[in-house]
Amino acid sequence: MSTSVMSGTEDARTHDASQPPQGGPGFDRVGPVLYKAACPDCRARLELHAHALRLAIGATRKTTFYSFTCPECGAAVRKPAGERIVELLTKGGVRTLRLHTPRRS
Repeated sequence: MSTSVMSGTEDARTHDASQPPQGGPGFDRVGPVLYKAACPDCRARLELHAHALRLAIGATRKTTFYSFTCPECGAAVRKPAGERIVELLTKGGVRTLRLHTPRRS
């Protein structure tokens, strides 16, 4: 997921996911957040609402990922999520599952 789009009623702003939104302090989000993603199976370029994505946060980088079902081909897509992606997805209202590892006695 390389970029996110913040769309308002009349104006849409595209942001590189590695950079904070422009506007600085006091920047108010006008509309729902859309996330740009690509399907590795059908190569469709997608704009997904937060409700179409799921974020799983695990104990390691390998167990932290986001997922979605491609609306074009129906493929289940799972991609790694670094710290910045986790931050963007959680702030945008994506449902999050925290994975726990069993405690050792």
